[in-house]
Amino acid sequence: MQPSPFPLPRTRDPNPDPAFWAGRRVLVTGQTGFKGAWLCLWLGRLGARVSGLALPPESAPNLFEAARIGAGMDSHLGDIRDADAVRACLAATAPEIVIHMAAQALVRASYRDPLGTYATNVMGTAHVLDAVRTTPSVRAVVVVTSDKAYENREWPYGYRETEALGGHDPYSSSKACAELVAAAYRNAFLAERDCRIATARAGNVLGGGDWSEDRLVPDIVRAFARGESVEIRAPHATRPWQHVLEPLSGYLRLAECLVGADGPRYAEPWNFGPADEDCRPVAHLVDALAQAWGADALWHLSPAIHPHEATFLKVDSAKARTYLGWDRRLRLDAALAWTAAWHRAEADGGSARDLTLAQIEAYEALSG
Repeated sequence: MQPSPFPLPRTRDPNPDPAFWAGRRVLVTGQTGFKGAWLCLWLGRLGARVSGLALPPESAPNLFEAARIGAGMDSHLGDIRDADAVRACLAATAPEIVIHMAAQALVRASYRDPLGTYATNVMGTAHVLDAVRTTPSVRAVVVVTSDKAYENREWPYGYRETEALGGHDPYSSSKACAELVAAAYRNAFLAERDCRIATARAGNVLGGGDWSEDRLVPDIVRAFARGESVEIRAPHATRPWQHVLEPLSGYLRLAECLVGADGPRYAEPWNFGPADEDCRPVAHLVDALAQAWGADALWHLSPAIHPHEATFLKVDSAKARTYLGWDRRLRLDAALAWTAAWHRAEADGGSARDLTLAQIEAYEALSG
C-alpha cells in the first residue's frame, strides 16, 4: 500500500484550536464582506490579533457594521487593486497568517464589469501574494477562490482538486486564474522561504447577516421580510449549499496545518463542500427556507432572460475529510433554519453581534 502524502489529522475534533490562535497575528482581506465578517468575529473569539483590508461595505445594512466587527480588530479600508496599499497594510500589520477573501464575488456582476472582476480577483490576488513575498513575518496564506473555478462539464458527481480549471463567465474564469497565480507564487517565490500557500474552493454559503445584492438567500430574505413573493431565475440549478461556518472552519483548520511541521504538504488546493444530499436545486432551497420562515412566504419564476450560469455543480471534499479532519456539521435543513432564525431574531431587535457569536458557539458544540 502506498503511504499517504499527509499525516493523519492531529485530532478528529474539527474545531479550531484556541491554543494555536491565541495572540497570533492574522490578516483577513475582505473583512467587510459577509464571510469575512463571520471569520473575523470567530478569530476574535479564539483570541487572535486580527487585522483586515477591504473596501467599505457594499450593502446597507451589512454584517460588518451591524455586528460591530471593526470594534474587535485593526480594520484597514483599502483596495486590493492598489498594490502600494496592499504592501503598506502588510508592512504595518506584520501578520503570521493571511486569509485572502477579498473578491468580486458575483457571476452576474462579472458579466456587467468583466475588467473590474479580473482586476480584483486576478491582479488583486497577485498584489496580496507579492506583498507577502516582501513581508518576512508571513508563514502561511490561505487563498479563497471558488468551486466555480473548475471547468464545468455539468457532471453529476463532485469535482476533485485534480480536475481541470476553467470558467464560462468572467467570475468563474477569474477564480481559475487566481488559482494559477497562487500556484506560481508558491512555486516561484514563497516555497524557498518556507511560506506555505494553499487555496480553498468552497461551495455556496448561506447564513445570518448576508444582505448582499443579487444573491439568492439575501434576495429571498428581503422579499419574505416585506411579505412579497421572491423572483427566482433558475429553480432547477443545483449548487453545493452550506452554512457559512462550514467552509470557515475548513479555512482555519487548513491554516493550522500549513503552519505545522508538515505544512509544506498541505500547500495545495482543497475543496470544502457539503455531502451529496445537500447539493440540491434552487427550488428546494427556496421551498425549505419558505417553510422555515413561515408567514405565507412565496416565490415565482422570473420571466426575464438571464446570462448563462452552470446548471449543475458540486465538489468532492473527501481530501479535506480524510487529511484535515474537517466535515460538514449542519445538514441543509438545519443551515436554512439557522439562517431564518438569525434574520427573524435580528428583525425583532436582536443584536447582530450576539446572534452571530451565539451561532458560532452552537456550531462549535456540534463537534461533540
